[in-house]
Amino acid sequence: MPGTVPEGPLARLGKLFRTTAFKLSLAYLVVFAAFAFFALGYVAWNARSVLDDQIVSTIDAEINGLSEQYNAGGLRRLIAVVERRSREPGASLYLVTTAAGEHVVGNVGEVPARLLSAPGQAETVYSRGGEAGGSEHRALVRIFTLPGGFRLLVGRDVEERDRLRAVISRTFGSSLALVVILGVVGGWFVARRVLKRVDDMTETTRSIMAGDLDGRLTVSGNGDELDRLAQNLNAMLERIGELMRGMREVSDNIAHDLKTPLTRLRNRADEALRHSASPDALRAAMESVIEESDGLIRVFNALLMIARLEAGNAREIMGPFDAGRVAGEVGELYEALAEERGLRLEMETEPDLVIMGNRELIGQALANLIDNAIKYGNADGAPEGRITLEARRVGGEVVLSVGDRGPGIPEEARGRVLDRFVRLEDARSRPGFGLGLSLVQAVVRLHQGTLALRDNAPGLRVVVTLPAQSEGERT
Repeated sequence: MPGTVPEGPLARLGKLFRTTAFKLSLAYLVVFAAFAFFALGYVAWNARSVLDDQIVSTIDAEINGLSEQYNAGGLRRLIAVVERRSREPGASLYLVTTAAGEHVVGNVGEVPARLLSAPGQAETVYSRGGEAGGSEHRALVRIFTLPGGFRLLVGRDVEERDRLRAVISRTFGSSLALVVILGVVGGWFVARRVLKRVDDMTETTRSIMAGDLDGRLTVSGNGDELDRLAQNLNAMLERIGELMRGMREVSDNIAHDLKTPLTRLRNRADEALRHSASPDALRAAMESVIEESDGLIRVFNALLMIARLEAGNAREIMGPFDAGRVAGEVGELYEALAEERGLRLEMETEPDLVIMGNRELIGQALANLIDNAIKYGNADGAPEGRITLEARRVGGEVVLSVGDRGPGIPEEARGRVLDRFVRLEDARSRPGFGLGLSLVQAVVRLHQGTLALRDNAPGLRVVVTLPAQSEGERT
């Protein structure tokens, strides 16, 4: 838009980090990283425990075998077996010393002196026998005291375990780092994608606020929450557009359709002032002016009522009532008028048609429909002068219908006649301003119902469908 200052990279990055999508992604990252930390730590701890258990099991097996040899041949045989096993490739660690710590036999070079004086299991450093340089290694060993003060050491080197532990630690760290990197990149990507769609929506709303009322938010088609938001906002914008177009049409229609009665009103008043020679003539002229004024007042009252209903301002005065009984009462009021016009009003209403709404408004809507049927239901050539008023329940809905045997409304014009001040050519010779069906539609919308104009073959059948109130809702 004109006047908008372009954002710099740092501003865009800060805006990205402040988005809800990025904050949620960061929260998910923290939770997932914590889960990965504990999961990998559990795996590493279990791997170490398994390796230690395997080493201990191997040492126990060696000790059991040496115990059998010692029991069978004493110390001499034990020394011979240790010497033989020490030469085998991949052998365990063996060491037999005197009470003074002097080396007797085994593949272990040196161990800490204090180690041999404390029988039991321990993890220690050692040097291998015959290895140049005497480098230190680590082992898990078990010490035994033999008769005569001799010491027996049996163990396993743990360098493989330590190397595996180091590999697991490196994997643990790299995995956490990878999770964090992927989480940050994923959060940045998701937030950037969401922010782009939000920015597009913002740009569209700015253009709408600038006066482009035909602008609509883009729907990607993914069916996600942003799509649902865009669809609802587009529906709202469409409704606002309809209301704006309706206001413009109403303004135009008022300017055109009310100009004639206002001009006629002025001419009659002017004529009364100029040509009324007697009080009776002046009185008759004033009565005519008052009658014309009353008609204009009714028009403005109808317009105010329609505007009030479309704004939903009558919802606070709603309550449950029997729509069938209201239909019957309205039909009885118009039955005599229909007979005067040579028409027969037939009523068919079912009991217990309870709906939630405004009794007076529903009655007004039915009165408008019956009044229209009386006006247009006795057209020349009609096979019979009959008007039908029905109220029945269909599933979870209450259906109110008014039918006549007049000329009807062409199908292509049925949507247009619901607009304000719209009158078909063959109806302009009859009194009215074209607000009756508009008022009915406003009442039906207020009650969350539907209005349909159908062919009555011949004539017109107006069907109003309203949601019925169930027994549970009444209690």
